[in-house]
Amino acid sequence: MTAPAAAPAQDIIYLPDVASTRFYLGALAKLSVLQYFVAEAAVIGAWAGAAPYSRRTGYISDLGATGCGDFEGRDVCSPAHLLMNASFVVQGLGMIVGALLLSAALLCTAARPGVRFVPGHASRAPWRAALAARVFAGVAGVGTVVVGFVPEDAGSAWHGVGAVMYFAAGALALLLLGWLWLRQTPLGWFILACGLVSLAALITGGVTGMRVPEPGTLERLMGYPITVGMAAVGLVVAQRVRLALAARKIARAQRS
Repeated sequence: MTAPAAAPAQDIIYLPDVASTRFYLGALAKLSVLQYFVAEAAVIGAWAGAAPYSRRTGYISDLGATGCGDFEGRDVCSPAHLLMNASFVVQGLGMIVGALLLSAALLCTAARPGVRFVPGHASRAPWRAALAARVFAGVAGVGTVVVGFVPEDAGSAWHGVGAVMYFAAGALALLLLGWLWLRQTPLGWFILACGLVSLAALITGGVTGMRVPEPGTLERLMGYPITVGMAAVGLVVAQRVRLALAARKIARAQRS
């Protein structure tokens, strides 16, 4: 009798070890971006400009400006600028660490227990989407780190470059992850919507040159959805990892 033929490589089902400290830390790194909202509120509270700061008309970067006075026609004075810029850097590092620690295979399967990753032609699109989402999230993180280290009044074009990196790459990362998770979790729709809102606002800002009645609102429509969407990604992964860790603990208890 002849030995049975080996199963074709594309039929091998791969399930990443979700119950991993690495993945849990990556999820927490994504969730850490929420500190931005606390820092922004504190910095706005310390604003010392001639007029109160308004989220509707004031640019986010005005909060990180190091000097007081007129900047491009706006009265800017943010005594707590160090806190704002530190928050930008922490937010960016959280996104970078999350991108490094959360593997593409995990992102393909993390949104719903029981989902399997099958290497082969059928899985190339999801795997590539997850890999691209990791790259875009990392680029967005680098962008906001640049924004934190190079305030708007530093006289460098790198501030603008960093901001565009954050807005564009962050929106694309969410669009890809939202599409990837549409059939796995209701939060897939929310994450996708965050990416769409951010990208639409970015395009609007580019077309209008930010010459709109409420530039602060428009800029926040670019940035806030990225922060919230990334935190939602972290929440999904963290919950999945916790379930896997709990299941592993129960299995070990039953064997002992």
